[in-house]
Amino acid sequence: MSHTPRPPGHARVHPLAGRRIAVTRAREQAGDLVRELEALGAEVVAAPTIRIARLTDLAALRAALTRVPPYDWIVFTSQNAVQVVCDRLPEWGLSSNAVARTLVAAIGPATAEALVRRGVVPDLVPDRFVAEAVVSALAARGEVLGKTVLLPRAREARDALPDGLRALGALVDVIPIYETVHETGDGGGLAAEILAGTIDAVTFTSSSTVRGFVELVGEPVAAVIGPITAGTARELGIAVAIEARDYTVPGLVSAIVRHFERDAGSGKRDT
Repeated sequence: MSHTPRPPGHARVHPLAGRRIAVTRAREQAGDLVRELEALGAEVVAAPTIRIARLTDLAALRAALTRVPPYDWIVFTSQNAVQVVCDRLPEWGLSSNAVARTLVAAIGPATAEALVRRGVVPDLVPDRFVAEAVVSALAARGEVLGKTVLLPRAREARDALPDGLRALGALVDVIPIYETVHETGDGGGLAAEILAGTIDAVTFTSSSTVRGFVELVGEPVAAVIGPITAGTARELGIAVAIEARDYTVPGLVSAIVRHFERDAGSGKRDT
């Protein structure tokens, strides 16, 4: 695809000018990624492939949050889990103290920020933003053997975290509180744009967005947020062209910028 020539110095200010990037994140979560890409000059194509649905029966969660004695740890592995838990507290006559009365771990900075906005300061945020890093970080603190851990999470989440903690002697209660639902509709238009080369990159911020996209559209060349999402993409036959070094939205945006600046520096032509 051809792009409009950029004036001198423009690439440094808007390194993604002229690029069209599809964002597959759930609509209610996509704002931060969309804003960062647009601020760098990209044209964002909204292509949500999943939506987040809170489970209707959360009695087990309420019982867990009011448990006596409280859990030693609550581990939050996503902003979605924070939102579902904290949004439900007022309905039960509870405050953020129901969470803050125990030690809290967050899988990454975005999840930690979501907790802080709701009055809960996490006690642990591992350096790498994957489930295995939470296990390692808790083990390094001596906070696993014999400890009780509450894990409110998506119904379809990986078992690396609870399995890893249990293998080290923790007592883990996994409570599903939401699920990701694949969006339905006709993805033919976006598929045609990808085939025509008018979409420069498709972003994936979770394994569920990858699966939803393949169901709806097909197999693009992907920009992914980290190794777990990259692994899912490759399993489904998707070529991973861009992978974030830092498993966050800013890390993904930086990886996209590096990729296209590298292409521009090598003299590759847009097709």
